[in-house]
Amino acid sequence: MTMLGLMQQQDLRISQLIEHAATHHAQVEIVSHVSDTRSYRSTWGEVRHRAKRLANALTDLGVLPGQRIATLAWNTHRHLELYFAVAGMGAVSHTVNPRLFAEQISYIINHAADEYVFFDLGFAEQLVAIAGQLPTVKGFVALCERSEMPALDLPNLLCYEDLIAQASPDFEWPQLDENTASSLCYTSGTTGNPKGVLYSHRSTVLHAWAACTVDGLGLSARDSVLLAVPMFHVNAWGIPYAAAMCGAKLVLPGPGVGGERLYEHMVKEGCTFSLGVPTVWLGFFQYIESQRAQLDLTQLKLARVVVGGSAAPRAMIEKFETLLGTYVIQAWGMTETSPLATIGNLLPAQQDLPLARRFDIQARQGRAIFGIEVGIFSPEGERLPHDGQRVGEIKVRGPWVVSAYYGDRAGAALNDEGWFSTGDVALIDTDGFVQITDRTKDVIKSGGEWISSIDLENVAVGHPKVQEAAVIGVAHSKWQERPLLIVVPKAGESLTAAEMTDFMKDRVARWWLPDDVVFVDGLPHTATGKLLKTQLREQFKGHRLSTDPI
Repeated sequence: MTMLGLMQQQDLRISQLIEHAATHHAQVEIVSHVSDTRSYRSTWGEVRHRAKRLANALTDLGVLPGQRIATLAWNTHRHLELYFAVAGMGAVSHTVNPRLFAEQISYIINHAADEYVFFDLGFAEQLVAIAGQLPTVKGFVALCERSEMPALDLPNLLCYEDLIAQASPDFEWPQLDENTASSLCYTSGTTGNPKGVLYSHRSTVLHAWAACTVDGLGLSARDSVLLAVPMFHVNAWGIPYAAAMCGAKLVLPGPGVGGERLYEHMVKEGCTFSLGVPTVWLGFFQYIESQRAQLDLTQLKLARVVVGGSAAPRAMIEKFETLLGTYVIQAWGMTETSPLATIGNLLPAQQDLPLARRFDIQARQGRAIFGIEVGIFSPEGERLPHDGQRVGEIKVRGPWVVSAYYGDRAGAALNDEGWFSTGDVALIDTDGFVQITDRTKDVIKSGGEWISSIDLENVAVGHPKVQEAAVIGVAHSKWQERPLLIVVPKAGESLTAAEMTDFMKDRVARWWLPDDVVFVDGLPHTATGKLLKTQLREQFKGHRLSTDPI
């Protein structure tokens, strides 16, 4: 007979996070930039106060537990209040990516059967265009003051600040089962319809704990966090919840995430920690390099930066370290993993390595954090050793990994052993560091061997004249596929294909070198900032490689 422990049984709930933040970190600031010219200073105490008012307002509107509330919004204090009010009352917070196509936004809102849509004014026209296609939506709420309310052709249009002002601040968070659904995010897949990932209170709180651990992201009450990753990207990588858990200061940049704005926020708010996708940091460094003579970089207190969404180029990691003294933490995950799965912290034996060797380790995607089991598998389903040599598809399982997509039966996304297939191809070394080599659909198959498009891209952007680069496989009559390098030069710079291949020839295996190099003004990206390689493959599908004899 099993002996049970004699400890208290308490469900994990998102409302506990905001209660803790407001009780023990009440005066810690939330700095919200609602526009490029206007900011609003709040605190964790005020976030709870206004979130309770909002929960009452939603109740008065007839919102019931389990119903979905959509947001099309930037990173602001109002969006943060929605995070805690909606989930705290037992409804489901559904963050919609406003960068998607109108048809995708309509599909997502209808698939989720959202009851209300809260929106920033900059997205008003997008909603007006599709409002007639959203049969489940009962009303729209503009995230603004009464004096800012626009004249819009939207049914049942309400003002957010009116709702807050008219509602009571007295609200008792319900004692929800920890497995209650809390938030809903849709994947930004480049093919097919987006898929919904439905998180629970339990999965969200556990994920926040992982982010706060020292060997997680090390988030603490001593941090001032610039949240450059949008709150509509996998719940801003879970940072709003983790920041509430530890009482960190949050700096919310609103719609302005250009390099100059991010730099100004960092200096003014003493930011020690920030997170964003590589394209954001490319713009950040573009600003610094263009204004280097006028900037005093010693004003920055930035100690750590998390780069996720796609692989951080080694050159970017070096630049953060050598120019700003900032340590880059690579993290890997996806919407289906909440998203943190692996995090790139150094082991004790690696702390004092020469910088060049340390950069090699930082260029990997880190090690599995507690709670997440990571394995690599052959196409036949054989689990491969972590020897730093064998390459296979990453599969994961854990308490904040998806079991099924929204609308499917529980467990439908898993194999018989409970593994979720990620579609990423990687190797894992003997220390457990994951190195993503490609997506299964992006890997280049040349003469029976695999070439990593990611590795080639990371080398290419190390060239001082390159702003951004992409590599795709192009058909070859002999080798099946060969790499085509597509380069965006930095402003005012000119490059030749010979310069690129000469730069790369000693940095990758010779047979990996691109067969051709083409130069373009810009590259297409997904709504989450990743390279849109499906569009590139379509654009260059007729490209004949100079090495192809046919």
